[in-house]
Parts: sequence; C-alpha cells; structure tokens
Amino acid sequence: MSERRELLSCTRGELRECVEKLGEPAFRADQIFLWLHSKEAESFEEMSNLPKAFREKLSGLYPLETVKTVRMQESRIDGTRKYLFGFPDGNLIESVLMRYEFGNSVCVSSQAGCRMGCAFCASTLSGLSRNLTAGEILSQVYAIERSLSEQDAGISHVVVMGSGEPMENYDEVIRFFRLLSDEKGRHLSFRNMTVSTCGIVPGIHRLAKEGIPVNLAVSLHAPNDEIRRKIMPVAREYAMEELINACRMYYAATKRRLTWEYAVIAGVNDRPEHARELASRLRGINGVVNLIAVNPVTERGLKEPGREAVRRFQKILEDGGAQTTIRRSLGRDIDGACGQLRRRVSEGG
Repeated sequence: MSERRELLSCTRGELRECVEKLGEPAFRADQIFLWLHSKEAESFEEMSNLPKAFREKLSGLYPLETVKTVRMQESRIDGTRKYLFGFPDGNLIESVLMRYEFGNSVCVSSQAGCRMGCAFCASTLSGLSRNLTAGEILSQVYAIERSLSEQDAGISHVVVMGSGEPMENYDEVIRFFRLLSDEKGRHLSFRNMTVSTCGIVPGIHRLAKEGIPVNLAVSLHAPNDEIRRKIMPVAREYAMEELINACRMYYAATKRRLTWEYAVIAGVNDRPEHARELASRLRGINGVVNLIAVNPVTERGLKEPGREAVRRFQKILEDGGAQTTIRRSLGRDIDGACGQLRRRVSEGG
C-alpha cells in the first residue's frame, strides 16, 4: 500500500499489507475496515477493540482527515440538504441529500471544481482544482449519514453527479464504488449507485468492461451536435452518435437502463422540433429521458422554461416513443444548482 494513500481509500487487502508491515495480525485489517466503513468512525480512539499502542501508531502514520462541514442549508420546501464540505488543503466541495419516497439519495462530488465548461453549470466557473480520492468521495456519504437524526432512514442510493466529471477521475471513482459495495463495509448494491458523465466516450467503454453494473446517466441536453456544441464543449470532441453508440454498448454489457439528462433551457433546446428530433434519435434504446428545468445560474444568463413548456416537451417526446420523466425540482431555496454554494462562499458570500 502506498504510504500516501489515506486509510479510508484502502481496500481490505491493502489494509492487511499495512497492518502486517506494522507487526500486527492480519485480522486487524478487517477490524479497521469495519470501523471505517460500517461504523463510520472519525477517529482511531473510537476503535475500542484495537490495542491502544496500535491506535496511537496508526494515528501518527495515517491521520484520519475527514471532511469538515463548512455550511449546511436545508430547504424549507422539500427537506433537501446542501452540504458545503472543506478539506485540510482549503478546497471546498458540495454534496446534496435528496429525500424521495423510495429513500434518501446522496449526490456526491468527484472533483473539487470542474474543467468541462458546460454553459448551464456553476461548478465549472472557477475551473478544476484537483481530483478527489476514493476516501474523500466516501467521506461525503459518511458525513451526511452521521448528520441524519435517529428518526431519519439511512442512505439507500448514491449518485456521483456533483462537482466534477467522474470519468476524468476514473480510477478513484471505481475504487469508491467497490469500497461502498464491500460486504464488510457499507455493502450498498451497485444497482443503487449511479455515475453521471457529460459524455466522455472512452470512459463509458471502460466502465462497461469493469464488471460493476452501476447505473449510467448521460448529460445529453441537446437533440443534435450543433446545439450540444454550443452549450457543452465536450461535444466538440465526441459526436452525439458516437456517444449514443457507446451507451448502447454499455446497456448490452450491463443490462442497466440508461438515463438521458436533459436540462430544458428556454430559447435554446426547448422547441417542439427539438423534442421530435430527440425522440427519433433515442428510439429503440432502453432508457429514460429525465427532463430538468434549468436551474438559473446568475453568471450564465440562461432562462428557465415555464412548467407548461416542459410538460409540452415531455408530451412530444412520449408521443415519439421516448420514456420520459420530469425531475422534481429540489432545493431551489438553498443554492440548489451544482456549484452555486461553493462559489458564493469562496467569493466571501
């Protein structure tokens, strides 16, 4: 195990190597893993079944630098919580707790900032600071879970759809999924995990061969390349047909239904002909179009469509054979759009 990798990012095998190098029996690794990922311990002092001398040695070598909550905002409308977390190096990230009838879902960040430049997103306005480690991604889930009251249900679904492009931090995101699913830890099913991408085609191909059937959400946001290139720089590198073919291959390999994320932007991609073109392009693919009325970002100047406009768009899609949902708008009163709170606090707001 690399001496630089924090314990929360380590597999059980890596932890065994670590404890054996320190002269401890291998079973100590499973004890540590259980404390970190099942009991969600924040310090070695909590690990009461480890010898005190061993705990002190671990503390000196591998300090548990978990995320700290800088700010938490809870919506008075729907109970959604937006968390602003800080790391020891000063970087800030956002995570969101969303409450649904099927359970509590957490949306986590995979990078501090983002470099993808999508026109509707606040996360990318300040660029990319750095990738997060698997442990840093996990620490968002665990910190939110610890913040829930005894009356709250636990977290049942995890979505990597916060700040950053997960496919640009591929290895750590995959490590995160595997750690989260470990039977000795949180043991969350891959079927309750989702990864979102703005359309990094090689990453989709790689994920299809990974052997972990997580759900795939693709930020499409346009019916054709012309519009997509105007609002998503990644479309200049990967054409829509290439992206859709990669998604077909992903479904064939995993049998996990695809989600096409579509932010409806007034005057940009919301016309009836756009809906008809999108339905035609996605025909025959096992997936669902998730319509999202764009969450206005002050610096972007994009306009939110009216509720009826989104419903008309949905009707045209469904008439064209595309299964469609309208995402329930959550957290509008708490800087709900990805990156808004981080940017405001970074600028002294």
